[in-house]
Amino acid sequence: MKVIEAVGVGHRFGRCWALRSLDLAIPEGSVVGLVGPNGAGKSTLLHLVAGLIEPTEGTISVLDRRPGSVSVLPDLSFVAQDAPLPHRTRLGQLVSMARAMNVRWDDRIVHDRCEELGLRDDQRITALSGGQRAQLALALALAKRPRLLVLDEPVASLDPLARRAFLQALMTAVAERQLTVVFSTHLLDDLERVCDYLVVLGQGTLRLADPIDDILRDHTVLVGPSDRPLPNGARPVGPKTATRQHQQLVTLHQAVFDPVWHQVTPTLEEIVMAHLALEPDQPRRLEVV
Repeated sequence: MKVIEAVGVGHRFGRCWALRSLDLAIPEGSVVGLVGPNGAGKSTLLHLVAGLIEPTEGTISVLDRRPGSVSVLPDLSFVAQDAPLPHRTRLGQLVSMARAMNVRWDDRIVHDRCEELGLRDDQRITALSGGQRAQLALALALAKRPRLLVLDEPVASLDPLARRAFLQALMTAVAERQLTVVFSTHLLDDLERVCDYLVVLGQGTLRLADPIDDILRDHTVLVGPSDRPLPNGARPVGPKTATRQHQQLVTLHQAVFDPVWHQVTPTLEEIVMAHLALEPDQPRRLEVV
């Protein structure tokens, strides 16, 4: 089953396209890392998935239903950037409101997390640290017992220790229950540790979407004589490195038997940056008629 399926999806704000011609299918049970620079369209895509906005063009479905529909709300949890919570509300009041609004609410998840963090029901949200608020927002999202968890830059403002604790709690939740997770991040180091699927957006267009293991297997850096053409089947990705030798990141689905070529395994960050360096197929601004 495809938890998220987008066909030709685009969304624009005024005269500028935030997303354009997006085709994407996310399989159930994946932990998906969504990456790209600021303005790439990551938050727009997540807001479309959560049903907070509608596409300007194309169609998108979540769990085979229309995003934002009443039937899909119990199955989806969304945590926006910086884990926005009502600051003056006391923790106990916030949990009571969440319990009343969710049909599959699991008090144990929030209780256990708050106990681990040393949080009390009478504490106001404004008194919590950034790491505590992020952990609380995750616990509230998981206590809903969703099938799809959507997180928009959940660890961007956290220190390394708080970020590690958040990601560990996330992976524990994934291991304990059938859950699909999509989260956007700028921190590529987190991806290989917690994700099995990668989606790369750049300038509002999809640049890459595949299982991480497949991406690492199918990309290689070829190093060889500058006067020799690339081997058959090698498709260049990004610019050639300016050296006396030909050094090029390529996608390659077969072995290279020519001894003049040396293969180097690229990092995931090198692969992502090369795909982002490619020119987009669609303009971001509307033409003035």
